[in-house]
Amino acid sequence: MNVHHHTYDAVIVGAGGAGLRAAIETAGKCRTAVLTKLYPTRSHTGAAQGGMCAALANVEEDSWEWHAFDTVKGSDYLGDQPAIEIMCREAVDAVIELEHYGLPFNRTPEGKIDQRRFGGHTRNHGEAPVRRACYAADRTGHMILQTLYQQCVARDVNFFNEYQVLDVAFADGRVAGVIAYEMASGDLHVFNTKAVLFASGGFGKMFKVSSNAHSLTGDGPGLLYRRGIPMQDMEFFQFHPTGIYKLGILLSEAARGEGGILRNNSNERFMERYAPTVKDLAPRDMVSRAMLTEIREGRGIGPNKDYVHLDLTHLPPEQIDEKLPDITEFVRTYMGIEPKTAQIPIQPTAHYAMGGIPTNVNGEVIVDELNTVMAGLYAAGECACVSVHGANRLGTNSLLDIVVFGRRGGAAMAEFVRKAAMPDLPKGVEEETRGLIERMKVGSGGENVADIRTVLQEEMMDKASVFRTDESLSSMRQTLTELKGRYEKVSIQDKGEKYNYDLTEAIELGFLIDLADTLVEGALARTESRGAHFRDDHPTRDDANWMKHTLAYRTESGGVRLAHKPVVGGKYQPMERKY
Repeated sequence: MNVHHHTYDAVIVGAGGAGLRAAIETAGKCRTAVLTKLYPTRSHTGAAQGGMCAALANVEEDSWEWHAFDTVKGSDYLGDQPAIEIMCREAVDAVIELEHYGLPFNRTPEGKIDQRRFGGHTRNHGEAPVRRACYAADRTGHMILQTLYQQCVARDVNFFNEYQVLDVAFADGRVAGVIAYEMASGDLHVFNTKAVLFASGGFGKMFKVSSNAHSLTGDGPGLLYRRGIPMQDMEFFQFHPTGIYKLGILLSEAARGEGGILRNNSNERFMERYAPTVKDLAPRDMVSRAMLTEIREGRGIGPNKDYVHLDLTHLPPEQIDEKLPDITEFVRTYMGIEPKTAQIPIQPTAHYAMGGIPTNVNGEVIVDELNTVMAGLYAAGECACVSVHGANRLGTNSLLDIVVFGRRGGAAMAEFVRKAAMPDLPKGVEEETRGLIERMKVGSGGENVADIRTVLQEEMMDKASVFRTDESLSSMRQTLTELKGRYEKVSIQDKGEKYNYDLTEAIELGFLIDLADTLVEGALARTESRGAHFRDDHPTRDDANWMKHTLAYRTESGGVRLAHKPVVGGKYQPMERKY
């Protein structure tokens, strides 16, 4: 296993929207390397369909304060309000900047950026739904990814494609480098650097039914967790209501934004009972629970009564073709259904991690309850938790998050490296990664990676997803203990050097198990229901005891230690979430 050494002022891990936007900010200011385990335009940002919200008021009256209120309310008051205000204020400029970069937004007849409704977004502090989501048909994320990548190419950003970062090095209390595995050769690459920004995406592959790509295995959060960085609010994982039945492939909220309706086995529009004001466009956690409540109470559809329908049949065919081309093509391809004439079987799908690497509004990683910053370490996007999403993210705020905080993190990193000296890397910094790879290759314990992963995904889906109890979570804790033991005995069949996915999937499984551990422990401790975290045995929100963030630290024995820090409030005080 050859080892190659590189020196860059700044390293960005991940080439989705957040990583690319950060790279644009550092380009020309310092020598930057972007390391990505996928070719950049295959990053998961490209799967985001529905839109990016900003109070442009191009179609209806709107204001960033209304957007901020909706985000705070949607977060079930666990979001940090100063960070939310920054995101909502800067949203307008972020959208206009993308337009100037060349992103082909849909247009109004007057030529302005068009906007449509999305779940949880309202006018005048909850009065009625508002059109706030800027969109490019139903492939907005794809367009953002392509646009930002083109801007990076124009700025001569250095990309290291198919380089999987497996460790981070610290020296003298600051970041000193990262260690990456090159897929094409099997070699290790050590990057000495002044600063690192992680933008490595989510970890939804710990669940069986997920909208996440196979690559979303929590590598960034997982390796930082092992190096002593706490994970924040991991118990909050969003399930998107409209995943294709059994497959989990996402059908964007844009379908409901354009007028799609959820129906049970009586063809009833059941969301009118759960959210009489916004109906099918309630926040995702509410809609997912409503769907599963319908199923639990016998109003599901199919032989097992385990799904409901998304109905687009009443929409004009030309509207479907113009506004929802990708969504409807997914349904035809994967289900053999024509959505213009037949209703679509759907179920909630694991979609988005609200928790992750704790950061401040400049993307600087926080390492304790006192908000102490780790010098030179940054994070942005879904892998990070600046806590603008709190307990539940509103639709279209994810694309906004990656652009706003990718830019802010990149700008802060560029300023840091301008003043900082290059740190000395500890000698033999790659040896731990080399040892991990060699152990995987020589392992003879007989345990199969796919078998362990299947148990993890099925059990997490059954015991730690939309509905949770002390009993289900305690059972999942025991399962994870057993899986950790089995993981120590993993064997892989491919001993080769080049494109050894047997090896990388084995390493990724370790990250998933660790992160699932933090989710389950946080969920067990939080004896309330808030946002995406719903406890059947504690069904109400408890602001007196739980208006606080969870921090999960890895102990020396491999367990989880929990700590807490207060939510940063603002002018919007907690109230009951009615829609």
